[in-house]
Amino acid sequence: MTALATREIGTTGLKVPVLGFGSAPLGDIYEKIPEARALATVQAAYDTGCRLFDTAPLYGYGLSEHRVGHVIRQQPRDSYVLSTKVGRWLKPTPPEQIDRGQWIGGLNMQPVYDYSYDGTFREVEHSLQRLGVERIDILLIHDVDIWTHGTREAYEERYKQAVDGSFRALAELRSQGVVKAIGMGVNEIEPCKRLATDADPDVFLLAGRYTLLEQEGLDDLMPLARQKKFSFLLGGPFNSGILATGPIEGAKYNYKPAPPEILERVRRIEAVCKRHTVPLAAAAIQFPLGLPEIASIIPGAVKPEEVHANTRLMTHPIPAALWDDLREEGLLREGSPAPS
Repeated sequence: MTALATREIGTTGLKVPVLGFGSAPLGDIYEKIPEARALATVQAAYDTGCRLFDTAPLYGYGLSEHRVGHVIRQQPRDSYVLSTKVGRWLKPTPPEQIDRGQWIGGLNMQPVYDYSYDGTFREVEHSLQRLGVERIDILLIHDVDIWTHGTREAYEERYKQAVDGSFRALAELRSQGVVKAIGMGVNEIEPCKRLATDADPDVFLLAGRYTLLEQEGLDDLMPLARQKKFSFLLGGPFNSGILATGPIEGAKYNYKPAPPEILERVRRIEAVCKRHTVPLAAAAIQFPLGLPEIASIIPGAVKPEEVHANTRLMTHPIPAALWDDLREEGLLREGSPAPS
C-alpha cells in the first residue's frame, strides 16, 4: 500500500487520502466493463491506499454503487471513507424504455430527480442497500447546476428544492451522527458559492473546474472556503481525459471532443512538462493540491493498471521550476498556488 498523505474535510475530523477513487466510469460510461475487471479495479484502489471511494446512483443507474459496494463491504468498515449522492431515485424500467444518456451499459433503471426532504431519506436507504454497508461517510446533493438541468429557470427551481429538501435532510443526518460530512457534487462554481452562503456545507465535489487547464473560483469560491472552513474533493482532474492523454486526435474535454483552442493550450502545457521530464498527467493530478482547501483528487479508473498509474503520477517528483515556467508563459493564473 502506498503511504498517501491525508487531509481533513472541513472541521469534521474526517480525514481522507489526497488520492481517492472516482467510480463514475464503473457505471459503463464509455464501454461495457466486464464485471471481473470492474471489481478488480475497486480492489486495486483499496490495496494501493486510495481509500476514499466516491460513487452515485446516477453512475450506470446503480451499477457503480453495486460494484464499489461488492468489494468494500468485505473490508473493515473503518479502513475506508465512502461518499455517495442524493437527488435521484432509480425506477425499475423495461430496457427498451430507458434513456441511457451517456452510459453505454448500466442497470435497467431510470433515474428520477427528487430533491425533496422525504425523497432524500429514501434515496440514502436505497444507496445503503446497493452498497451493502451500514453507513455512508459523505453525502452530496448531486447535479444542482445549469449544466445538468439545461436552463437557468430549471436550475433555480431545482436549487430551491435542494436547499429546502435535500440539504435539510442531510443536515439532520449529520446532527444525528449518521453521516460525517455533507455538501454538493456539481460541475459549476456558482452552485457552490450559493450553497456555501445559504447553508453550512462541509465539502463540495467539484468536477473539472480547478485543474491545470482552468483555475476558476480562485477569486471568490476559495476565499469563501477559507472563511467558512469547508473543503473540496476534486473530480475530473484530467478534464475528462485530455490532461491524461495529451492533445491527441479525439482527446476528450468536458466529455466531448476537445476544441482547437483547448488542444493548443494543452500542447503548450505539455511542452513545458517535457522540458522538466514530468508527465503531463502527473502535473495535472498534483497541481490542484496547491490549495489546502482541496482535500482529495478523485480520478476515475476502469482497470487496475489505471489505479496503479494514478498512484505513480501522484507521487512523481515535480520541480518548482515547472510551475514557475507555466506562470511565465501565461498557462497558469497568477495567484494559483503550486503544491509543495
